[in-house]
Amino acid sequence: MTNTEIPDPRPLYARALGWVHGLMAGVAPAHLDDPTPCSEFDVRALLGHLLATVDRARIAGEGGSVLAAPSVITDVADEDWATAHGTATEKLWSIWGDDALLDRMMVLPWGTVPGRAAVWGYLNETLVHGWDLAVAVGSDPEADADLAAAALAAVTRFLPAEPRGGPVPFAAVVESAAGAGPTERLANWSGHARL
Repeated sequence: MTNTEIPDPRPLYARALGWVHGLMAGVAPAHLDDPTPCSEFDVRALLGHLLATVDRARIAGEGGSVLAAPSVITDVADEDWATAHGTATEKLWSIWGDDALLDRMMVLPWGTVPGRAAVWGYLNETLVHGWDLAVAVGSDPEADADLAAAALAAVTRFLPAEPRGGPVPFAAVVESAAGAGPTERLANWSGHARL
């Protein structure tokens, strides 16, 4: 597949970031130590990871070393996660507004890929971890259906069901519950399950 056959995911990524921003704004401090479906993170650490993914996407666009950037940001006050996310998102779009970035090769934790594939990866991570956050705090865990369905179609095409683990940073596919929405099915494909 050539770069131009991979659609520009930036509009979808912007919507995913907006959805996650709304989720962050609704997190009560009492939930910060709660577990999430992503066993690596409690709610506070998951917020820090979601913020770090925005910074890493910006760093990739700037041509910097994503691998040297933290995967979890910790220096945010409990009540400031949504504000920090909004600021990081503004910085991200000041870089990613450049169409030339879509075809520039970038070194990311999952490989060297064109910018458009990098954004697809960050879109997937945003939706999956947004689902984790929503499940953990009792919010609606479904992003807009068309947004999640587009991400699910892309990820099932580019991320095979096997192998998983080891150098492939995803757990085994989880069987989706009957009636699961597209965001939950995306999370399940990425190895995440409800608590």
